[in-house]
Amino acid sequence: MARGASTAEGGAATPTFLGFVHRRRRGAELFLLVLALAVGIGAYAAVGLGVEGTVPVDLIGYGSWLAALLVGAHVVVRFVAPYADPVLLPLVAGLNGLGLAVINRLDLAEDTTFAPQQLTWMTVGVALFVITLLVVRDHRMLSRFTYTSGLAAILLLLLPLVPGVGKTINGARIWIGVGPFSFQPGEVAKVMLVVAFAGYLVLHRDALALAGRRVVFVDLPRGRDLGPILAMWLISLGVLVFQRDLGSSLLFFGLFLVMLYVSTERPGWLVVGGLLFFGGAAAAYSALGHVQNRVNIWLDPMEYFDQTPGSGQLVEGLFGMSWGGLVGRGFGEGDPGRIPYAESDFIVAAIGEELGLTAVIAVILIYGLIVERALRAALVCRDGFGKLLATGLAAIFALQVFVVIGGVTRLIPLTGLTTPFLSYGGSSLVANWAILALLLRVSDQARRPVPDLSADDEEPVDDQSTQVIKL
Repeated sequence: MARGASTAEGGAATPTFLGFVHRRRRGAELFLLVLALAVGIGAYAAVGLGVEGTVPVDLIGYGSWLAALLVGAHVVVRFVAPYADPVLLPLVAGLNGLGLAVINRLDLAEDTTFAPQQLTWMTVGVALFVITLLVVRDHRMLSRFTYTSGLAAILLLLLPLVPGVGKTINGARIWIGVGPFSFQPGEVAKVMLVVAFAGYLVLHRDALALAGRRVVFVDLPRGRDLGPILAMWLISLGVLVFQRDLGSSLLFFGLFLVMLYVSTERPGWLVVGGLLFFGGAAAAYSALGHVQNRVNIWLDPMEYFDQTPGSGQLVEGLFGMSWGGLVGRGFGEGDPGRIPYAESDFIVAAIGEELGLTAVIAVILIYGLIVERALRAALVCRDGFGKLLATGLAAIFALQVFVVIGGVTRLIPLTGLTTPFLSYGGSSLVANWAILALLLRVSDQARRPVPDLSADDEEPVDDQSTQVIKL
C-alpha cells in the first residue's frame, strides 16, 4: 500500500498525507454532545434542587427540547459537513446549556422569565445554524459578496441612529425596535465585516505587505496603504461617539487589526494600529463623559459606588466572586441577584459566586478550545479566503471574551459586551450560532480529502507522486 493511503476503522482505506488520516469523527462528536447535554441538563436540575429543594417540574420537557435541538444540529452536520471539526459543536452546546441554567437561577432570584426567552432564541439560533450549513455549501462563495457585505455591515451599524427606528437602552444606542422586540444589528454586522475583511485582504494583501520606512527594527507600512486601517479606525470611533458603545468599537477595530496582521505578517501594522488605538482612546477619554466614567470606575470602583451611573455592578460582582471562592458554594447558596444585569453583562460573576473560580476557569478554557479549534481550521484550510475567514471568526470570540471577562474581573474597564453563548441576549446568541456554522463549513472543507485523480489515469504513478496527490 502506498504511503498516501492507510486503513481506517473497519478496514476501509482512507486517504492520508504524511500520516494524517481523514476521518469524519461524527461518533466522537455525538459522544461529546451527550456529555455536554449532561452538563446543561444536570445544571438545570441542580438549580431547582439548590434553590427550591426539588427537581424542576419541567425538567423532562426542558431536557427533551434541548436534546432535540442539539442532536438535530448534529444530524445536519453529519450529512452536510461530515468532515467538520467534531469538538466545536459540543463545546458550544456545553456553554449554551450552562448559560441557560444560570439564567434560570437568576430568574428564580429576581422573579423574571429570561430563561424561557433564551431557550426560544437558542431555537432560532440552531435553525439559523442549520440554514447556514445548507445554504453555504462552500465558504469560498462568500468571497463574491466582499463589498456587498462591507456595505451591508455599515448600513446595519448606522441603522440604530435612524430616528424612530433606533432605541437607546442603558445609555447605548445600538438597538432597533421591531414591534415588541429589540434587535442589535451590530451582532450581524460583525459577521459581515469578517467576510468583507477576508475578501478585501485576499485581493490586496500583497500591496499591504510591502514595507515602507524602517524604524527600530520594524518595517512600517507605506503611507499610501494606510487608507483601510484609517477608515476602520474612523468607523470604530463613530460607533463610540454616536452609539456610545465602547465594546463594539474595540471589537471592530481589533478584529480588523488582527486580520490585517495575519494576512500581511507585518508587525508594522500592529505598531500603527496600536498608536491609532491609544490615540483614539486618549481623545475619547478627554472628550466623552461616559468613557471617563468607565475609566474612573475601573480605577476606583468604591469611590463611585453611590454615584449615577455608579460602579455598583462591578463592586457587587467582585464581592460575589470573592464569596464563591475556589470551588463555589453551590446553586442557591449565593445571592447573584444583587448584581445588576447579571443575566447579560455579568453572568461570569454569577457563575463565580455560586460555582467558584474553578468553574470560571473551566469556562475560559472552553472558550480557549473554541478559538484553538477555529485557528486549527484556518491553518489547514487550503485557500486564503478560508484562512482569513476562520481567523476572523476566531478573533471575534477571543476579543469578545477578553473584553467581557477582563471587565468583570477589573482587568480592563467595563465595555458592555455579552459573553458568547452564556449571556442572555437573542441578537448575540443567534449571530454566534451562525458563526459556528461558518466555522464548521470551513473546517469541513479543510479536513475533507482531496479526490484521488491518479485512479482515473491509465499510466502508472510512482509512490512519490501518489503521496503528494492523496491528502
